[in-house]
Amino acid sequence: MTTAQILRGLAGASALALATAAHAQEDAWYPYPVESWDPPFDMSSPRTSVDYVPLEQATQPWDICVSFPHMKDAYWLGVGYGVAEEAKRLGVKMQLVEAGGYTELNTQINQIEDCVSAGADAVIIGAISFDGLNNLVSQVRAQGIPVIDVINGMSSPELSAKSLVSFGEMGAKAGAFLAEMHPEGSEAVQAAWFPGPAGAGWVEAGNSGFLSAVEGSAVEVVDTKYGDTGKEAQSALVEDALETYPDLDYIVGTAVTAEAAVPILRSRGLTDQVKVISYYYTPGVDRGIARGQIMAAPTDSTVVQGRIAVDQAVRILEGEDYYPHVGPALYVVSEETHDEFDPSSTLAPEGFRPVFRVE
Repeated sequence: MTTAQILRGLAGASALALATAAHAQEDAWYPYPVESWDPPFDMSSPRTSVDYVPLEQATQPWDICVSFPHMKDAYWLGVGYGVAEEAKRLGVKMQLVEAGGYTELNTQINQIEDCVSAGADAVIIGAISFDGLNNLVSQVRAQGIPVIDVINGMSSPELSAKSLVSFGEMGAKAGAFLAEMHPEGSEAVQAAWFPGPAGAGWVEAGNSGFLSAVEGSAVEVVDTKYGDTGKEAQSALVEDALETYPDLDYIVGTAVTAEAAVPILRSRGLTDQVKVISYYYTPGVDRGIARGQIMAAPTDSTVVQGRIAVDQAVRILEGEDYYPHVGPALYVVSEETHDEFDPSSTLAPEGFRPVFRVE
């Protein structure tokens, strides 16, 4: 069945599901606006806007293994919240493992292998490396186990589905926001750019998107600093950039970069001189925007991506129609639009702690 046929089939199913959803809990997360790529797994493919409606319930308590690079920051906490809540809603089991950081590719591979050996019915992977898990994906798929690519992206053609957005577009949206303030011909400004850990697929995409978006504007990217998305690592990079470029106007980068920059700028008395932009969204970024400490950030509806990945896995296991490649529609949240932002799509509730197992 082609993706086009699936889209037509799901349109009718969506109408029924929407009618059913009217009687569901008031806080149901769906239907949710997403984009579907066809052909799938190619971010340059044409996209169709659709409203995503998940299954109401799984037919059995499937065992789903979820692997994340780490749980060091609130971005992945949001994904984890979405995964855990959707597993509970659908009535399936879930085990979450986290490798400890973007340097721990072998740990991630070993953890997934252990999950599969323990009897996982499906695997959801937030990949440390764009190419580094391809052999593992082949091995898992050879056993008839679906593999879902969530958030970060993998290059394997053997994946079962993707629940993710274009981080190239995330970077581009942050870059466009900056470029619109400083168009070609206006006074030049200096920006330091912190895309994240080198080698990760989402980082390379975000880097390309951001640099393309500011090209031809009055924004001069004076330095690009790669590093792990731990607060200590990003704080050190920000400090180094401020020492090297005393006339810096902007710090743009990961959410951890933005969160780390706020107190550093305050302590140096640079809050009015150096402005901060993130290219993805976390609770810390949300607070920073609300307080006027961070200018803006695009949101990729992190919680929803986690929910969709679980629904995709269950649909595949149960032989139901599914979208092979979807991601929430992107938009930028700024100081001016913050009051219109619905945090439940993107942020785990305040006080939420990681859930590593759903029974």
